[in-house]
Amino acid sequence: MITFAICDDEPLMVQALASHLANYMGEHSITAYSVRCFSSGRALSKSNGGFDVIFLDIQMEQPDGMETARLLRQRGDHSLLVFVTVLKELVFDAFQVEAYDYLLKPLDSAHFKRTMDRVLRALDQRGAANIVIQRGTGCEVVPLSELVYCEVLGRKIYLHKQDGTVSGYYDKLEDLERRVDGRFFKCHRSYLVNLDYVRGCQDGQVMLSQGERIPASRLRERELTQALLRHMRGRDF
Repeated sequence: MITFAICDDEPLMVQALASHLANYMGEHSITAYSVRCFSSGRALSKSNGGFDVIFLDIQMEQPDGMETARLLRQRGDHSLLVFVTVLKELVFDAFQVEAYDYLLKPLDSAHFKRTMDRVLRALDQRGAANIVIQRGTGCEVVPLSELVYCEVLGRKIYLHKQDGTVSGYYDKLEDLERRVDGRFFKCHRSYLVNLDYVRGCQDGQVMLSQGERIPASRLRERELTQALLRHMRGRDF
């Protein structure tokens, strides 16, 4: 079951999004999904949450879309956020709240379909991608979606997870890099970061959603920005 939320203070836009979504799911013969609609960011933030995907208008009365997204992220919500806006330049603020993509008003059917194609692929990756790490005679299965960043200290790799726990094991970062997927970026010779958790990069540091900061090589800062853009939009430049 895929759960969607639509949050917009314009009833006609809510209807338009719901219609585009119903048409897309019908064309792909997907019936196991649900949609809840909200007319304000306050109503969305007070809901039980747990949505897989949220279509969120940016320009609403307070809290607007950006502030609502910040509130959701602060409470640990990792829904795929798709912003809906009339102003393309506002999208660059979306890095702060780990937005997945954006749609411009009025809605374009082709763009909506491309976004949904990427959304479904991302949901599949979230559910299926794991790595197995070995410690002596034992092993541990780690979902990639739970990995915030990986750090090398000495001969060990330490996996920093979303729940705050850390697992250490013997391996090389280069070998781990080959086993993870495209959401991971090597921001420093000793760090591999999950772009799902990156809020931005400034002054040689990567800012993470949980308030942590890890180093970024000066030579890789520009590449990190480009990787974030590709990751958010789901397509190459």
